[in-house]
Amino acid sequence: MEREKRSILVVDSSASSIFYVSMLLRELRYAVRSVRTGEDALSAIASSAPAVVITDAVLPTMSGVELLKQIKNNLSLRFIPVIITTADTSTASKEACTKAGCAAYFMKPVDPEALYRAIQSATEATPRQKIRINTALKARIGPGEAGGKTRIEEVTSLSEGGLYLSTSAPAPVNDLVPLTLLLRNHEIEATGVVLYSSAQAGGLHAVPGMGMKFTKISAEDVNLIRDFIRAEVMRDLEGRKA
Repeated sequence: MEREKRSILVVDSSASSIFYVSMLLRELRYAVRSVRTGEDALSAIASSAPAVVITDAVLPTMSGVELLKQIKNNLSLRFIPVIITTADTSTASKEACTKAGCAAYFMKPVDPEALYRAIQSATEATPRQKIRINTALKARIGPGEAGGKTRIEEVTSLSEGGLYLSTSAPAPVNDLVPLTLLLRNHEIEATGVVLYSSAQAGGLHAVPGMGMKFTKISAEDVNLIRDFIRAEVMRDLEGRKA
């Protein structure tokens, strides 16, 4: 069973901004709630504290900065990281939010990778720096340290730093596994070290397999994976807008 998704509260008076950020967060595997005002945000937080609050700096009646201050001045809420988004290019706005204790400050539209890194940094003991997406790519595996035949398996999760491979015959932890990732019209040659391995479903993953970190891969191929991931995230956002 996968770990329960972290909940994020999005606060913005703009329906289009809420839509964009909410869809982006869902693509990044977060659960999302949204409200239009600072007052509604405080009510939502009191009902169920989110892992992170993402608020526009400009809100009706109560500004995002004032919402940030109220959260940070409340002993029972001050642990909640608050990320500010804004269309205001003035340095005064950024300085006010930073002084009040925001976890990060972004201009709209928010860059997916920057937002992901900020949320990870604010919520995880070992934050990820790279976006990881669900996928259904193929990879040619082996033979590895233990020998065996080359086989085709399914990649169910991918980042530019590694992948999760669905397989009924995962290699042991710490094995080095040569692989060829079949990415659109490219064949990406890499070697990965097995970080975790399970021949049974359960734990963090619904299917048996192994998680690997790339130990040998060209800079060009890393860029190909990064561009693919970004294109997939943005394609899904644009598709849902339509």
